[in-house]
Amino acid sequence: SANGSLFPTPSPVLPTPAAGNASECECHEWHYRIRAGLVQNVVSKWDLVCDSAWKVHIAKFSLLVGLIFGHLITGCIADWVGRRPILLFSVIFILIFGLTVALSVNVTMFSTLRFFEGFCLAGIVLSLYALRIELCPPGHRFMITMVASFIEMAGQFLMPGLAALCRDWQVLQAVIICPFLLMLLYWIIFPESLRWLMATQQFEAAKELILQFTRKNRMNTESDIKGVVPELEKELTRRPKKVCIVKVVGTRNLWKNIVVLCVNSLTGFGIHHCFAKSMMGHEAKMTITQNFYADYYTMAGIALASCLAMCPVVGFLGRRGGLLLFMILTALASLLQLGLLNLIGKYSQLPDSGMSDSVKDKFSTAFSIVGMFSSHAVGSLSVFFCAEITPTVIRGGGLGLVLASAGFGRLTAPIMELHNQKGYFLHHVIFACCTLICIICILLLPESKNQNLPENIPDGEHYTRQPLLPHKKGEQPLLLTNSELKDYSGLHDSAAVSDGISENTTANGMKSM
Repeated sequence: SANGSLFPTPSPVLPTPAAGNASECECHEWHYRIRAGLVQNVVSKWDLVCDSAWKVHIAKFSLLVGLIFGHLITGCIADWVGRRPILLFSVIFILIFGLTVALSVNVTMFSTLRFFEGFCLAGIVLSLYALRIELCPPGHRFMITMVASFIEMAGQFLMPGLAALCRDWQVLQAVIICPFLLMLLYWIIFPESLRWLMATQQFEAAKELILQFTRKNRMNTESDIKGVVPELEKELTRRPKKVCIVKVVGTRNLWKNIVVLCVNSLTGFGIHHCFAKSMMGHEAKMTITQNFYADYYTMAGIALASCLAMCPVVGFLGRRGGLLLFMILTALASLLQLGLLNLIGKYSQLPDSGMSDSVKDKFSTAFSIVGMFSSHAVGSLSVFFCAEITPTVIRGGGLGLVLASAGFGRLTAPIMELHNQKGYFLHHVIFACCTLICIICILLLPESKNQNLPENIPDGEHYTRQPLLPHKKGEQPLLLTNSELKDYSGLHDSAAVSDGISENTTANGMKSM
């Protein structure tokens, strides 16, 4: 596979030294028996075994590091130049770098191009995520995000079959990249985010976009959008006001919310690898089913079940309640796997205990499945939550931070593999401690369900931390003060009306007094 996740492990027929370092290997020829998917991959093409086995992990590093840098850099740029230019730039260059990867002549060229491929892929993911959030009304934001997740899941389910059809990794790489050609049409289909244009005071471009919408929808500008265009014309002389994510450092609450969600994202994606390795048997390095396709679809099925479970849970408990529930499940699965299994292991050694290693393995598999299920939901929901509570003027930078944190979490997988799973237990213990810290921090987050997106940094600061349980009838909320209410006026009223929101509705969904 081009992305390193479908590399079947080569099986050298010639023997290698049983002891000693990999540098002592005296093999000169290898014969590979690839049991699933591709007939040839990068391991068999460039003999990345024995002394060169570490280069496989570098190839995995390069894509993930490219994703991390891409999220951080393209997120900041998207707040300055817009979402559409980043999307177009990323699509064009991922076509260039992606197709060039298929023509790599050595592993160094392959890894380098994979870095730039990951960088461009990060720009596409971030810009599309921001556009989806900003184009959708409050009641449909989560549903549309879940639809995008299900489409991503469909791609994962199709990947092994596509690899079996292509047979060669270079053909597979080209087949994967070619559909990005269709994304060039996005420049025509999708407009720039009107919400971002208004928030950054680019009123000339916003006026042209509104008039373009009215012409396409055959609307009457005098009756259907009464008052919006005159208000915009009054503000045309104002200079655009663009903000960098660095400005969040001077805030009181917003930076804490973003940091909490970044830690949640890092923990969710990082501990997911611990559960996956435990389920697949990190000690014996044996898979639970001895079948590549069964293992792959087991993990993909758990991710799909997690996405399906998120829909009713978040719909009923909200963003904060759903994130808290999944984080508690992750912490319980992790602590039980670390503590209870060690206790079972001690009792299984006693002759009269009646416990065997198979009992321990079954418990480990059960806890791993629950942990993978909940940790996937934690990571995905943290990214979505951060996109909602981050103001429009810095939403690209906020998304870049939380997605980069998710990339750091994923990066732990190839790091552990590079060290031959040494320190695996300590790695799991650290992330288990992080889940406990996250449970406490989640209680400090605001609730963004059915609320308007904050447009600027003061709006983001006015998001209130409401109690998890609803107030009783007639009871006054103690955490809400008059100073936390914001009254829209002038242009903001018009922007709120254009979003289908009443004029006296604030960014936090509360009625102004």
